[in-house]
Amino acid sequence: MPCNAYTVTTVSTDELPPHERADFWREHITATQTALDYRFLRPGFSGMTVHQRSTAYHLVEFRSDEVAYLRTPAHIRSEPDEDYRFLLPLSGELTVRQDGRRTRLTPGAGVLVTLTSPLELGQASGTHGLVLTIPARQVDEPLGRSSPLAVRLDLRTGLGRIVSDLMKGLVREREALADLQFDAACDRLTELLCMLSLGDDRPDAPAHLTEVATLVRRYVRAHAADPDLSGTTIALDLGWSLRQVQLALQQVGTTPRDLIREERLRLARRLLQDPSHAHLPITDLAYAAGFSSPSALSTAFRRRYGTTPREMRRAARPAARTGG
Repeated sequence: MPCNAYTVTTVSTDELPPHERADFWREHITATQTALDYRFLRPGFSGMTVHQRSTAYHLVEFRSDEVAYLRTPAHIRSEPDEDYRFLLPLSGELTVRQDGRRTRLTPGAGVLVTLTSPLELGQASGTHGLVLTIPARQVDEPLGRSSPLAVRLDLRTGLGRIVSDLMKGLVREREALADLQFDAACDRLTELLCMLSLGDDRPDAPAHLTEVATLVRRYVRAHAADPDLSGTTIALDLGWSLRQVQLALQQVGTTPRDLIREERLRLARRLLQDPSHAHLPITDLAYAAGFSSPSALSTAFRRRYGTTPREMRRAARPAARTGG
């Protein structure tokens, strides 16, 4: 099975003749994002992007002249794209129109949008910002497809500021990151972003089941290596009933047992792909990831990833030497 490959790529219109820049930008954005229409509002368009990409996430720093992007019903039918985008202006202004809602973004605010509904994104001249592509499952499960999108999120204080700082940190450190580090940071950013979208600034007082599911998932990820982790211990530690935990996870399509297994598999895969753990025997790695035995890890791992832990470790070695 192929391992993640983290890359950083810079693209600019500066070396092109002015009359070719709009067509180049149209082709570039369509190829790296999805099918869109474009409205360029001045001749001699100028723009640049820096792409950070793994197999899971795609973060783009962009700066350009004034432009509008349109995602139409025809685009949605011809080229479906279920992944979400989180937009964060660093300077300038973005305007998002979706589902009858108009959202104006300036620095200190962000918005989570879907490309499964028509979208219009307007960008003022000289706007500098970031856009993170997030796999659909990373948002659909914790949000339960119930929270409104295209809603302005305040990133100036509290949890919002943490989300903003983490996203900016990924850009600052992009040349120093490896694929596992990039994915791990994006995983955490996505979890926090989902909590922010739910209005969950009070983790000790969840308001409804989707919030409970988000916090349970975060707890399980942090304690996956504990061999005694179970639905009962999760409920006891978080102060809820086992039934509440079960109902919350049922709402997002999983169970305590399945969630624990998934997070342990995620942890095992990261350990296998991490060169600093290359000396660790598979037996020890299985216990370090919370599995009851090496055979339990091997069976679950093959079922989830289509390969064995040993085979994945061998496949990861070349990537570990060149990654980052």
